[in-house]
Amino acid sequence: MGLDCSYKPVKVVDPHLVSSFFDNYKRVYLHATTELENKSGWVAQCSLNIQVTIELEGNICLVEHLVTQHVSIPAGSRVQYTFPQLFFYKPNLWWPNGMGKQYLYNVQITVDVKGYGESDAWSHLFGFRKIESHVDSATGGRLFKVNGQPIFIRGGNWILSDGLLRLSKKRYKTDIKFHADMNLNMIRCWGGGLAERPEFYHYCDIYGLLVWQEFWITGDVDGRGKPISNPNGPLDHDLFLLCARDTVKLLRNHPSLALWVGGNEQVPPDDINAALKKDLRLHPDFENPNEMSKPSEDLLPAFKDPSQYLDGTRAYIQGSMWDGFANGKGDFTDGPYEIQNPENFFKNDFYKYGFNPEVGSVGMPVADTIRATMPPEGWKIPLFRKVSGGYTEEVPNPIWEYHKYIPYSKPDVPDQIQLYGTPEDLDDFCLKAQLANYIQYRALLEGWTSHMWSKFTGVLIWKTQNPWTGLRGQFYDHLLDQTAGFYGCRAAAEPVHVQLNLASYFIEVVNTTSEELSNMAIEVSVWDLDGTCPYYKVFEKLSAPPKKTLPIVEMKYPKSKNPKPVYFLLLKLYHMSDYGILSRNFYWLHLSGGDYKLLELYKSKKIPLKITSKVFIEGSTYEIEMHVQNTSKKADCRTLTYLNKFMARQGNGDFDMASVEPIHSGADEKHEISFLQRIYRCLAKENNGLRVAEVNGTDVGVAFFLHFSVHAVKKDPKKGDDTRILPVHYSDNYFSLVPGEAMPIKITFEVPPGITPRVTLRGWNYHNQHTIL
Repeated sequence: MGLDCSYKPVKVVDPHLVSSFFDNYKRVYLHATTELENKSGWVAQCSLNIQVTIELEGNICLVEHLVTQHVSIPAGSRVQYTFPQLFFYKPNLWWPNGMGKQYLYNVQITVDVKGYGESDAWSHLFGFRKIESHVDSATGGRLFKVNGQPIFIRGGNWILSDGLLRLSKKRYKTDIKFHADMNLNMIRCWGGGLAERPEFYHYCDIYGLLVWQEFWITGDVDGRGKPISNPNGPLDHDLFLLCARDTVKLLRNHPSLALWVGGNEQVPPDDINAALKKDLRLHPDFENPNEMSKPSEDLLPAFKDPSQYLDGTRAYIQGSMWDGFANGKGDFTDGPYEIQNPENFFKNDFYKYGFNPEVGSVGMPVADTIRATMPPEGWKIPLFRKVSGGYTEEVPNPIWEYHKYIPYSKPDVPDQIQLYGTPEDLDDFCLKAQLANYIQYRALLEGWTSHMWSKFTGVLIWKTQNPWTGLRGQFYDHLLDQTAGFYGCRAAAEPVHVQLNLASYFIEVVNTTSEELSNMAIEVSVWDLDGTCPYYKVFEKLSAPPKKTLPIVEMKYPKSKNPKPVYFLLLKLYHMSDYGILSRNFYWLHLSGGDYKLLELYKSKKIPLKITSKVFIEGSTYEIEMHVQNTSKKADCRTLTYLNKFMARQGNGDFDMASVEPIHSGADEKHEISFLQRIYRCLAKENNGLRVAEVNGTDVGVAFFLHFSVHAVKKDPKKGDDTRILPVHYSDNYFSLVPGEAMPIKITFEVPPGITPRVTLRGWNYHNQHTIL
């Protein structure tokens, strides 16, 4: 018989870490309680150690605390031990995405047994932060605070990472980073799914995504659903509660975990709900919102140490439509879940309640994903059928129907794809769907943020991702390729943002940070399909208070005479001191009652681009830094510099760009049109370590809806082969550049062994793939 090297006479079981705050977060205590299980037949004399460290720059580890306690544990018993409180002065705090950095300390607990040595060790990353929530009296919505600062929730509903439960650490990392890249700050783990694996919450800690965690009660069961489900579920209430308590112990040390919820659109049975309310009751120190302002000397042992509670630090809400969510009474008042007129999201009557836990829309992926996941009969685009009242009904093929396709039209919403003209094939359909995706989700989040605190406290989109190859609402598909909605969301949810209210046509500045912004300016420029700028205006010396949405001015265009039926609008918010851009937002718009069909002719425009790139390779990881410039301009060079430098002008009125004298810079060298440049193609060359690619053209105008992708180089690719390398992280995509404008883009991805990557560019004006790198 061999020796059992895994034998541990004493085990560390389910430690619980809690931080309490005093003197406005200057003085902080770390509370730690753990169970110790002695499996041996003798009294174990133990040295119990707790160490707290933080990693500094340069892989330097700083030890903040190291405490040793001596404990005797009777044979065959399990005891609970609470460490003395550990004091910290002004520790680095953990903040959600968009509010600050996610500082994490490593807490390690070890137990040494006399005569045996180290018996067991446990470690966990821990963030100092305090999460509070209450029903806001002004809006009726649940209002969250982190470290005393209100946070406007813009998040998404999470179904499951993978329907086949291939729950890999690598995919979790991509999933959560995608949510952070979209500037979201909360993920709701929907009650119809599961409690994810620890790696999910680890990356939420790393990237700053708050987690709304539901237990396994859903409105799709308990006597509802199709077919009708068992009304008596869950069948084993004791087992359910055992699983719930184990889940709490597994997840409670994650700083990202913000809320426990009993179920989706449903509450648990009375006995389960009562037990959860009791088990997850708040510790008294976390019930009083003014407790943290007390001086540390007043920290008295009047109550049990908070780390001795099952949790005690987060609220428990019995269901997703109760107590500050939807109408707060459990009625089905979430949604809607279909296409909307973009301007409706801004209207006061679009949604009545303060916090919407589910609102969704379309989610069509790119054509390559359809070909990669469906047989050829699934490549047929919907039929567009005119019905009574002028409504165009989409009739999808049976495979799309099975995959829960959401149409881009309904009786009171004109088809958002047909606005660009009837699509010819799958590629055309999916490209126009991406235009609609971008507009739809940007408008959804901008509309909610326009009413921040005055009407709403938060919103969760149904849904951000898919655990299978479904077509219902998503920002990236199951193969991990982003839709344009991903980047519409990313634009709308940035912490500091300039936007156009599509209902009022007011330009608004959104400041979700805790700092006042001052000495700012907004540059407004309108561009037509001929490449001219009929309207330009700068609004100077602006300020934006913290946590506010501020209307600035009503747009005069297109109310001015002779407006163009389709036009582009570029908004830039920047510091007047250094011209650093705080927010950039690009719109394509049509006159009221119109459409975008003129953009179909705009596809033939040949807009020149210059793209410089530099590649950094570490192992299998590629990082590419690109600089993309629209090099078109009018022959007389009367155009904006797009470096946010002011032009000499009289007064502060609106003016036509033809009257403006340019500021000359290196970027303003005259664009000579040679014979070779009349041929539209892509040229590439190396220059001092930089690769320069030029997409030549002779037209002046907006380079519209540019889209990078990364592919594997294949010698003999077959038609329909999916050559994409996925996932890829883009700092931006589906973007547009006005004449003379440039933008940096960063692309990061991993390459499988033996594969050579190729970066390609497509766009509205660039139908064929142009190899950039």
